[in-house]
Amino acid sequence: QLPLGVVGIAIGVVLLPEIARQVRADRKDLAFHAQNRSFEFASVLTLPAAVALVVAAGPIVEVLFERGAFGPKDTMKTAAALTAFGVGLPAFVYVKVFSPAFFARMDTKTPMWIGAATVATNIALALALWPVLEHVAVAAATSAAGWLNAGLLFAILVRRGEWRTDAELAKRLPRVLVSALAMGAVLWPLTDLLAPWLGAENPLAIKLATLTLLCGTGFIAFFGIAQATGGVDLKRLAGQMRRSRGTI
Repeated sequence: QLPLGVVGIAIGVVLLPEIARQVRADRKDLAFHAQNRSFEFASVLTLPAAVALVVAAGPIVEVLFERGAFGPKDTMKTAAALTAFGVGLPAFVYVKVFSPAFFARMDTKTPMWIGAATVATNIALALALWPVLEHVAVAAATSAAGWLNAGLLFAILVRRGEWRTDAELAKRLPRVLVSALAMGAVLWPLTDLLAPWLGAENPLAIKLATLTLLCGTGFIAFFGIAQATGGVDLKRLAGQMRRSRGTI
């Protein structure tokens, strides 16, 4: 909910009036530029967050919830659900990127019908997967429906000629994905290394400090790798974040 609320909603608020202005001025090139930069911005912030939620789901749940009646088995089950939700995080934010492209062109019906179809898919998948995955089925179905929603919105925009991926996005997006996966490779052994400091027997302050160290390491690893590979321009990213906060 934090990446979705901070990143997804911010992008939607900023992007809608920007695209609407360019559509009214019949400047498709500028509208495409705004859409591509918003997709790039969303990817930079959500792909590493999704990888981190998948890799570090156990430590996150353990530190935040494991105390009192909430035991190790509860942590394991909750972490499994968090992992399934993490897989869908980029899709949930991408929906916020694609939807303004419809709204700016006075089309509110298409996103509504796609949303209704994905809700039905979500329910059907949750019921179908429940015998196998139990409670994780709900999270897995929600993530799958999110990707279906984002995929359909994107496909329709492309078919209508209302989305054109530019060379900069095509160059940066694979590098951002590789950087996020590399960050996951750094965090994977680190979670095992720090496990003794994350256990329920430790004081909460120590567990929070250890989790902060884990998250900070992931943050530094991702942006360091992404900057080195050319996946991220940190100066431009900072400017985009300032504009987003200013608009909200």
